[in-house]
Amino acid sequence: MTAMHISESLHHLIDSDAEFEQLADGFVFSEGPAWNDVTDELIFHDIPGDARWRWTQARGAELLESPDFKGNGAVFEPGGGLLVCEQVTSSLVRIFPDGRREIPAFHYRGKYLNSPNDVVTHSDGSIYFTDPNYGRWPVAVGVGRECELDFQGVFRVPPGGGPVQLVVEPGEFEQPNGLCFSPDEKTMYINDRTNLKAFDVATDGALVRGRIVCEDMGSTGIPGTGNPDGMKTDELGNVWCTARDGIWIFSPEEELLGILPTPEVAGNLVWGGADLRTLFVTMTTKLYRVQTKVASCRLPYHRPDRWDS
Repeated sequence: MTAMHISESLHHLIDSDAEFEQLADGFVFSEGPAWNDVTDELIFHDIPGDARWRWTQARGAELLESPDFKGNGAVFEPGGGLLVCEQVTSSLVRIFPDGRREIPAFHYRGKYLNSPNDVVTHSDGSIYFTDPNYGRWPVAVGVGRECELDFQGVFRVPPGGGPVQLVVEPGEFEQPNGLCFSPDEKTMYINDRTNLKAFDVATDGALVRGRIVCEDMGSTGIPGTGNPDGMKTDELGNVWCTARDGIWIFSPEEELLGILPTPEVAGNLVWGGADLRTLFVTMTTKLYRVQTKVASCRLPYHRPDRWDS
């Protein structure tokens, strides 16, 4: 267990004596956690290690697939498919429980995507994903190659599939990364380099009236402290975003409540467990979990019985 000092401003969300529990170790840079609400297991990725892993309470961490095209952000769908952003193929792929693969998105107007990074689903069946170019850098998280698009955007796959739609202006983002909806799906939060932005979700799925929620959340030149990356919202509408020194938590009114310190640089997070109050966090070389007082906001893939009163 790793103890931490938790600000009093966060005590309504997490116990003052809560501790991070280490679940697995030995990764290069862990990322992309996704909770399977049917099988009660966590899927996550080691991007430089080019591997997809599974964690269960009974068996711990198990290697599922390697190589996996340096999978990154991921989310399950109601039908059991796993959506994964692949750094190497510059594609958003769907992996069915039987291993079959589909490609919901790999190009925009005839040009290949940069490298999809993180992905979320909407209750109407549409899929949103960010597309920075990190996976095309000649570094461990990707394969060095030229970009065909001259911008880094945020895209939408319409319900049932079809041509990919750009949902923001081409110059809106420098490097879009993590993203999540508010519980009512009227707002989308997206981080960009060291900033967090919010957008209203229009009836046609476009993201409009963008605004800055917070700036300078990154390492600002200090190595080993982290930049804005993975994000999720809880059932109350608070936004939990991995960034410098830990997990930054914002109220539904977009005010910073405090920073939950983490023992390592945190890359991404997701709620899971029997009551969806276990927060799993991928932290560079390790996988951790911590219990929270709040559950995940309701997501399209959650079992309906979890919310029956």
